[in-house]
Amino acid sequence: MTRHPLCQFAPDVAAALEAGRPVVALESTIITHGMPFPQNVETARMVEAVVREGGAVPATIAVMDGLIRVGLGDAEMDRLGRARDVLKLSRADLAYAVSAGRLGSTTVAATMICAHLAGIGVFATGGIGGVHRGAGSTFDISADLQELAHTPVTVICAGAKAILDLPKTFEVLETLGVPVVGYGVDVLPAFWSRDGGIPAPIRLDDPAAIAAMVAARRALGLGGGVLVANPIPAEAEIPAAEMAGHVARALADAEKAGVSAKQVTPWLLGRVLELTGGRSLEANIALIRSNAALAARIAVAAADR
Repeated sequence: MTRHPLCQFAPDVAAALEAGRPVVALESTIITHGMPFPQNVETARMVEAVVREGGAVPATIAVMDGLIRVGLGDAEMDRLGRARDVLKLSRADLAYAVSAGRLGSTTVAATMICAHLAGIGVFATGGIGGVHRGAGSTFDISADLQELAHTPVTVICAGAKAILDLPKTFEVLETLGVPVVGYGVDVLPAFWSRDGGIPAPIRLDDPAAIAAMVAARRALGLGGGVLVANPIPAEAEIPAAEMAGHVARALADAEKAGVSAKQVTPWLLGRVLELTGGRSLEANIALIRSNAALAARIAVAAADR
């Protein structure tokens, strides 16, 4: 394979890609935005271990020293986990971070871009961004949606984050032509909850069927990615009715505090963590484990093709 000059690969990731073995991309905002050290690094390594158990090689992605690091060693992971003022990168500022030599962690959109540059077609995350509530006046819509429309990476998540306007988020995805697959379910999940109240446009129950659909899209010349919505394990979910109250309170508090722009999502997630007494973080860890396991199975199925 031809390696992109701005990508630096961990040895195991490079070897897997050269041999055509399955690789799963992982984002790095899980390390830099949400948990203190060392829990952040421990969680990231746990997610990598789940991918390995599923038969694939994990590739956690971050920007360091002017390069896109595709797979992080222990020293790089610790450096990222301890660092302060790490840029949270999306499409708009990815090139800036590389050119300026800034330390940056990748969101869904940036991880998709970097994964595609590296030749990785499957990516596991927690939940995607989308249309924020009140976007009719704020125009606050995540770059994740446009990225899914343009970048050919299959994204496995637990749905869109429940702090968002979920009906509008999935309406935009439909308009952009992004296939949304409910894995084993007829109703799309809502991150911490299994039932988001929105019918799944496509239901598939087998990783091999997902890999076949992705291959058919490629054969048809259809650009963009595929979104696979994998519900949180039942034993870990927080029911949607309960979460609705917590989210409404968090949104009201954010408005009073004047939180805006890129700070909205991390602020709301932090407030929900407080309101749920830590249960939302436990649920978050459970769902990313589940998504990583499914992503590994899809990557294995794709490699077998």
